Amino acid sequence: MSRHGTQLRLATRGSDLALRQAAEVEAALEDRRFEVELVEVETTGDEIRDELIHRLGKTGAFVRSLDEKVLDGELDGAIHSMKDMPTDSPDELVVAAIPERASANDVLVTPDGKGLDELPEGATVGTSSLRRKAQLLHHREDLNVEPLRGNVDTRAEKLLAPTLQREHERRTEAEKEKQSKKAQAQKGHKKEYEGEFDRTVEEWFNDLAEIERRALEREVETEYDAIVLAQAGLERSGLAHHLEYVELPSSEFVPAPGQGALAVTALDGDLAGDINAVLDHPRTRVETTVERTVLRELGGGCVAPIGVHGLIQGEHVHVDVQVFSQDGTEVVEASRDVPVENHVSAAKELAADLADRGADELIAAATADADADDPEGKRGESVHEGDVGDE
Repeated sequence: MSRHGTQLRLATRGSDLALRQAAEVEAALEDRRFEVELVEVETTGDEIRDELIHRLGKTGAFVRSLDEKVLDGELDGAIHSMKDMPTDSPDELVVAAIPERASANDVLVTPDGKGLDELPEGATVGTSSLRRKAQLLHHREDLNVEPLRGNVDTRAEKLLAPTLQREHERRTEAEKEKQSKKAQAQKGHKKEYEGEFDRTVEEWFNDLAEIERRALEREVETEYDAIVLAQAGLERSGLAHHLEYVELPSSEFVPAPGQGALAVTALDGDLAGDINAVLDHPRTRVETTVERTVLRELGGGCVAPIGVHGLIQGEHVHVDVQVFSQDGTEVVEASRDVPVENHVSAAKELAADLADRGADELIAAATADADADDPEGKRGESVHEGDVGDE
């Protein structure tokens, strides 16, 4: 572990998006004369790739392994997506800094830029988030919501693959037809057949983005009409300008608590204070503290579809909260302005009000359903969100 004050060794997951997020933190710290070394750590969530996130890990499938390195003194800190983090942590570990948040919104990604209401009846939408599934079904009960795992680029490839593969097949057949008719025209001294396309298959392929080329090679079991991702993850991954998407309104599709924000954890002490002084964004800390306080007070862990979003407006934090049944048919929701000066206590009062109005019953039902599906108790209390790794 570094002992020189300005030298930091920080843990990060090794996925492309996690490394991009860590690079943002690294650059910000280095601007303030810290020397930073990023150390990749494989996590439980990375190792078990065929399980839905809400069945993994007791304290956060993508968080625990990183923080253990900090608690053991091997590393100075760890960089997380705030959305991934459980609401409880060891007393000696603190969130030293929360940098300024990117967009908290979810987006609907489609091959052709359709909006949610433009999708055909019975359309298949991909997400492994219980919250997103409930919100989608609440908005359109006809949708077929199917699990979708992987990093942002993997999910995008699964979406794009069928459309691109059909296009490739169509162009290949058209090119064969053009060559055949060209040969016939030459024999008969007739006008050469122009063909359906003005470019060869090779020229078309060369104009594709890298993610589209990878999608062409991917085998997929489920054909998705759309997928839902965090806008922050899409932008941080560098894929936003290669994909067609529309923002989902945060008032109707309330984001997960902490979505779009990063967090740097460290042992409570002087070093954590130094990191806080140069990296923490007070506005984002207040907003995410409200969100995570509501989540913690409501409970439900990873098994209840809960969205909480806070936005500072003057001297208040405007808070939107949704608690759904797992099938999206029932919802308890609220919008409230809470004072910045006592935002924690006000967030607790909001959570208590929601619980009294039936949110606790929905959470209890969701927990019971999850326990029934997990009789051996392997699920534990994981993170609250199912699409970990998309931001």
